[in-house]
Amino acid sequence: MSEITGTLADAYDTLLLDLDGVVYLGRQAVPGAPEALVKARDLGVRLAFVTNNASRTPGAIAQHLNHLGVPAAPADVVTSAQAAARLIAEHVPAGSAVLVVGGMGLRMALREHGLRPVTTALDAPAAVVQGIAENLSYGLLSEGALAVRRGAWFVAANGDTTMPTGRGKQPGNGAMSRVIATATGVEPVVAGKPEPPLHRESMIRTRAERPLIVGDRLDTDIEGATRAGVDSLLVLTGVAGPLDVLTAAPRHRPTHIAADLSGLHTPVVPVRRGSGGWTCGGWTAAWQDGKLVLAGEGDPVEGLRAACAATWEAAGDGQADEDAVKGALASLDS
Repeated sequence: MSEITGTLADAYDTLLLDLDGVVYLGRQAVPGAPEALVKARDLGVRLAFVTNNASRTPGAIAQHLNHLGVPAAPADVVTSAQAAARLIAEHVPAGSAVLVVGGMGLRMALREHGLRPVTTALDAPAAVVQGIAENLSYGLLSEGALAVRRGAWFVAANGDTTMPTGRGKQPGNGAMSRVIATATGVEPVVAGKPEPPLHRESMIRTRAERPLIVGDRLDTDIEGATRAGVDSLLVLTGVAGPLDVLTAAPRHRPTHIAADLSGLHTPVVPVRRGSGGWTCGGWTAAWQDGKLVLAGEGDPVEGLRAACAATWEAAGDGQADEDAVKGALASLDS
């Protein structure tokens, strides 16, 4: 992990923030998230809200954020719908018909790139683009499958298999896109995280020089940051938990870890290698006889950071076995 002097908000000029599981869960704000983001903006840090959710327009997302107490304009929002639309516009003739298996966010993004959204394969679309939508119907999925079978380019806004909500994890676009993929035998090109198009869209729109990608998922937010060579912050308010982080493959290992967005303003305690193992705050972690040993007291996140350093060192390019680390996790709850 990179060693930071001061706070994370001091070290980066732009926060590329995931939304679901980071800023809000469903319609409700994650506790403390609005206050942490207002403080970061007051310090001069640019906020960009980067979401794999393609169902809503940037304007609707900005309105939701403002309702939660997070100042945001539509221009501050970057969606997988926008990334998918740019990707399609670069691959099909201007003005082409594109069959939308999704919501208004995709339709508006396509129009911004001069493409024509349609809802039936009878319009001979050049591409089919799919994103999550609450009212996604069998009829629309069928039209998408028919168009793909006839040669339309198949693009998925994102590949998230689940999405966090206030009621728990629900099926995401990655799960829903399997309908067309299974029916046609054609795999979609994915625009959202962790694939490059959404990160490229974010960098084009923000012109960030020292960005920090903030997310709650290892397989999208953190992997996307790793593939782009950008630092990342994992917050433990959404999908990924301590066991997931400890057993993560190298591409899924975050640069920083925090309980929630308030961690942006907490002085970063360094993780250091010592003779007895890895230390962070009042915690020491070591790999002994094929298992993680963690001892100490204080902030559990500091304990997790020490544990990650010891575990990732032992695992190298592989992944630690769950049984080798589960016992040590109990120390964080005591």
